[in-house]
Amino acid sequence: MNIGSFKSTNGQLIGSVATATIDLPRLGLRPIQSTNDKAPAFEIMTLNPARRWVQIGALWEQTSNSTGEVFYQGKLDDPSLPEPLPIMLFGDAEEGYRVAWNRPVARRENLDGSRGKASR
Repeated sequence: MNIGSFKSTNGQLIGSVATATIDLPRLGLRPIQSTNDKAPAFEIMTLNPARRWVQIGALWEQTSNSTGEVFYQGKLDDPSLPEPLPIMLFGDAEEGYRVAWNRPVARRENLDGSRGKASR
């Protein structure tokens, strides 16, 4: 499910995320420069009521095993949210990114001890 987007505006990635209960109308992606391969690619920033930019998440670069497509995965988290919101960004900096969300699928343990997806 798409819940937002980011586009390049004056050289910065600016966007928004909205759901039935969350409205984050002004978000920014701040690139991280690091030599650590476990560091995130971006910090997710938002304007607070005092109009200061504060970090509310991070995104790590991932590559799809099936298509080789590069995407970003991370979470939005803030004390005002009931729980962290896992998100993925697909697209690129030139054309923009779409923000997707999927409900995590619960895993169950099979009788043989292996793990599998729970049936819905």
